[in-house]
Amino acid sequence: MSLTSARAAEPAEAPPPPAAPSTSGAGRRTYGLGPLLLRLHFYAGVLVAPFLVLAAVTGLAYTITPQLDTVIYGTELRAEPAGRAALPVSEQVAAARAAYPDGALSYVAPGADGTTTQVVFTAPELGENQHSVYVDPYTTQVTGELTTWFGYTPVRTWIDDLHRNLHLGAVGRHYSELAASWLWVVALGGLALWWRRQRRTRGRARRMLLPDLAARKGVRRTRGWHASTGVWLVVGLLFLSATGLTWSRYAGANFGAGLDALDARTPALSTALTGAGGPAAGGGHHGGGPTGTPPVDPAAVDQVLRIAHADGLTGPLEVTPPADASSAWTVAEVDNVWPVRLDRVAVDPVAGTVVDRSDFADWPLLAKLSSLGISAHMGLLFGPVNQILLAALAVGLICVIFWGYRMWWQRRPTRADRRAVVGAPPVARGAWWQLPTWAIVVGLPVVFLLGWALPLFGIPLAAFIAVDLVVAAWRRRSTPAVS
Repeated sequence: MSLTSARAAEPAEAPPPPAAPSTSGAGRRTYGLGPLLLRLHFYAGVLVAPFLVLAAVTGLAYTITPQLDTVIYGTELRAEPAGRAALPVSEQVAAARAAYPDGALSYVAPGADGTTTQVVFTAPELGENQHSVYVDPYTTQVTGELTTWFGYTPVRTWIDDLHRNLHLGAVGRHYSELAASWLWVVALGGLALWWRRQRRTRGRARRMLLPDLAARKGVRRTRGWHASTGVWLVVGLLFLSATGLTWSRYAGANFGAGLDALDARTPALSTALTGAGGPAAGGGHHGGGPTGTPPVDPAAVDQVLRIAHADGLTGPLEVTPPADASSAWTVAEVDNVWPVRLDRVAVDPVAGTVVDRSDFADWPLLAKLSSLGISAHMGLLFGPVNQILLAALAVGLICVIFWGYRMWWQRRPTRADRRAVVGAPPVARGAWWQLPTWAIVVGLPVVFLLGWALPLFGIPLAAFIAVDLVVAAWRRRSTPAVS
């Protein structure tokens, strides 16, 4: 993936030269894209790779959160059926309300197949967090209470926050967006450079995919592991980059605007009630809270679930009470494991009818792909297999970056009069303005569009180019002319 650029120092190992430089009508010497790719890959590898390592390490930790939840919160999350049938959900909600009499009921996730029922409450003092009460569906015994975030346990919330923003809030989100914005650049750039090196060799496919085991040591051996491993990872890294950008701060906002323009958002579910009855409410001691939402009668949950089941919804489900007296209850499938079950219905329990329905099969294609992509990025879509693949990608990326930095160190000058800690950049400055005219004419608009859509790609790229130009100009002025 990242630092194939560090490979160009050994004269005997230099890649096939680019097409011979030509001279434009204005006398400007031009070269192909190779030097530019190499220079850009070097900058990205050296300067962006630390952010990629952070994303890989924290992402690796996130892949094992389901197992951590089971170990740490087994008492709260697990229930033993012991051949018993689940009791009515309304009784479980009532037990949860007795354990936590404050707050407003947010939603209920009925337990099934050995899991507890999660009854979630909101309260002003919790902010965006929630209070989850876990109830054994076979006994209505409360097994535990946790402060959660969108249903996540405290440990999973902590690791998720670490991966997204390093616990630095909105400022920290820049790190993950920078990593996602450049991951596809260094992955594709490394692939192009490795293909360019191998394109005229025998057994090109094998050389692309396997390291040169004949090389016993040195840059050649390290580069082989770096590049060939990157080739194996490239599809997965492109996927992580794309899906990570969809919910990033700036690029994610642009992605959302694009979905809006294409009318490709997840369809809204209408909960407006046209009848006069309204949803079942009452029993002030059961519901309501400081947020001002109407009180909710737990008995309505059973009726809502019966209607949803009759309309074809199966578990796992989340049941959300109405926002006000003129709104319906909602029941949503929340199964993100393939094949996914994400249908939703709005239910009027008084009339005993489904007010509105939204099926995953009817979502716009981009909405489906976005949902599936995010589920896969989170390790949910294919269950443990998904987790293993993500862990392999994270470990592979860390190895590729390590080998890239190792190459940079191996290429350092070792002569007594030229010793250095690391190697020099692989190509001379100036590759930016030595492109063919056609590449500049076509490339500039593309780069500007990418920089607008992905600000944390565009801003660092502008910084790379500016530093390169300034240093090159300064060195030209400081170098005495030879008469």
